[in-house]
Amino acid sequence: MLCTWLSTIAGGIVVLCVSLKIFFPYFWEDLIYFLRRKRLKAMVKKWASNGILSIIDLFMQRAGKIPHKPFLIYEGKVHTYQDVDRRSNRVAQVFLQYGNLKKGDTVALLMGNGPDFIHVWFGLAKLGCVVAFLNFNVQSRSLLHCVNTCAAKALVIGEDCLGSIEKEFVFHLWENNVAIWLMSTSSPFQRVHTIPDKLDKVPDHPVPSHLKIVANTRNTAMYIFTSGSTGFPKAAIITHLRALSACLAFTQCGAVSQDIMYLTLPLYHISASLLGIGGCIELGATCVLKKKFSASQFWSDCRKYNVTLFLYIGELCRYLCNQPSKEEDRVHKVRIALGNGIRPAVWKEFLMRFGPIKIFEFYGSTEGNLGFLNYTNKTGAVGRAVCICTFFISSLHSFELLKYDVWKQELMKDENGRCKKAPIGKPGLLVVQVTQDAPFSGYAGNNEASEKKLLRNLFVNGDVYFNTGDLLVMDEDGFLYFTDRVGDTFRWKGENVATVEVAEIIGMMDFVQEVNVYGVSIKNYEGRTGMAAIVLKPDQPFNGERLYKHVVDFLPSYAQPRFVRIMDVMQITATFKHQKMHLVNEGFNPEIISEPLYFMHEPAHSYIPLTREIYKNVVSGEIRL
Repeated sequence: MLCTWLSTIAGGIVVLCVSLKIFFPYFWEDLIYFLRRKRLKAMVKKWASNGILSIIDLFMQRAGKIPHKPFLIYEGKVHTYQDVDRRSNRVAQVFLQYGNLKKGDTVALLMGNGPDFIHVWFGLAKLGCVVAFLNFNVQSRSLLHCVNTCAAKALVIGEDCLGSIEKEFVFHLWENNVAIWLMSTSSPFQRVHTIPDKLDKVPDHPVPSHLKIVANTRNTAMYIFTSGSTGFPKAAIITHLRALSACLAFTQCGAVSQDIMYLTLPLYHISASLLGIGGCIELGATCVLKKKFSASQFWSDCRKYNVTLFLYIGELCRYLCNQPSKEEDRVHKVRIALGNGIRPAVWKEFLMRFGPIKIFEFYGSTEGNLGFLNYTNKTGAVGRAVCICTFFISSLHSFELLKYDVWKQELMKDENGRCKKAPIGKPGLLVVQVTQDAPFSGYAGNNEASEKKLLRNLFVNGDVYFNTGDLLVMDEDGFLYFTDRVGDTFRWKGENVATVEVAEIIGMMDFVQEVNVYGVSIKNYEGRTGMAAIVLKPDQPFNGERLYKHVVDFLPSYAQPRFVRIMDVMQITATFKHQKMHLVNEGFNPEIISEPLYFMHEPAHSYIPLTREIYKNVVSGEIRL
């Protein structure tokens, strides 16, 4: 009797497992992810009940529990949690005794990667100051705009950034009564304060604890600036709650306190500062911090420090794949990579070459009110929106993909003026409902830009959605795929052309190392036609015939790039994203561009050199496209 019962139960379990595999193939991944999220939400509530309302609260708790554990390893030197805590105490004491700051003041940081960035960040946080992270790659005019936008009372400049500071920029800061502090013992400018020489004059014990107390987790913790690709950078408001939530990203991927993180991204970027440093604190783990990314040193560093996690963004993984192959490519302990922007072809090549690393691609933006995580590690997807039951869906996401007219640059609406939802398998504009649980905090000092990001009355009167500006596609299994930025997708011959898709196809060619696709305008033509900027692999010549055949075989006629530009180096942003605007502006004019240009010539079944005569004939309309 007992055997019969046991065999029946075993048979039922087998049938259940097989059924789940067939009808709900991602059941267990969905369940684990959902339960993890529930646990992490409960953890944030528990933190609040224990007085942990900010990143600095969390760090100080960790420093108290694991004071002697390595927190940072920088250029071979180990900084324990206690070391960073005491050093940041000294920074706080310097500003308290020599500065003129009060709780709630904003202080901007213009510093490169290094322990001092974190010492200053944490020291100011202990004083209750709001920190603003500045991109050290932008020009003085943009920097001044950033400082003014966030109403900074002071600016801290790292020693490595001093060389790029212009006198005119300093004069403008003086005029605006912005105090200047240098992480240097000497200064090329007058009327500035120095920090290092004062650190030994102050104690390393904590400043009064009431200064760092957070009254409300929805108050501003920091400003992190957008890239500024469409104008001046905007100061995205990051609340304490948002910052704490971002710290949990690696935990959602299964990371633990024994892990060692490798961080090469600039700390002024939200991925490095909150997902990286913040995530490391939340785990109680160790971070190997680099001054900047080096593809040639990446894997040797991973082996040297026994790295198990790393953060990537944009084209970083492509640069690793472009390095010469080595026998020890798979000799490492890396098991998790978290980031966004890896292309499917690079994803596959990366795994084939460097081994079974779990790649967790996510979707999100600095100012956005929702993020997706591809917790199943499915190649190409940026996240998953459909879970094992409708309860999961409603509790995890509140977003829509809307039909969007790329040519008119506007949403498509029905006869009642309401927005239309994009069908499964078709790209749509991602919008996210603004709610109490998913607020949009906006941009500091720029109400107009904040309002422009909001869409109202899309489905019913009174509803409000955040406009991400991104086109995504959802497949039948609920996986989401990034298609393009709204401004990057262009229209040609009445059809929408997704630059990411075209770049993927061209990137399949064995002589192509890197490709950037964009649309260029031609007189008397509606829309824009495709152009591809290509960086060739070392010692590989451009083959116009093979590329012609390839794009004709794999792309519809309207998506085939009519022009090709060969470049030595692709221009990228500091976060490894391709720059397009200058390429779009230069177009395909051989009078302006000194690099080799090619034209897609149907009679020759090849891309042929674009001469001045061909250019003239295209512009005049003698050669029809």
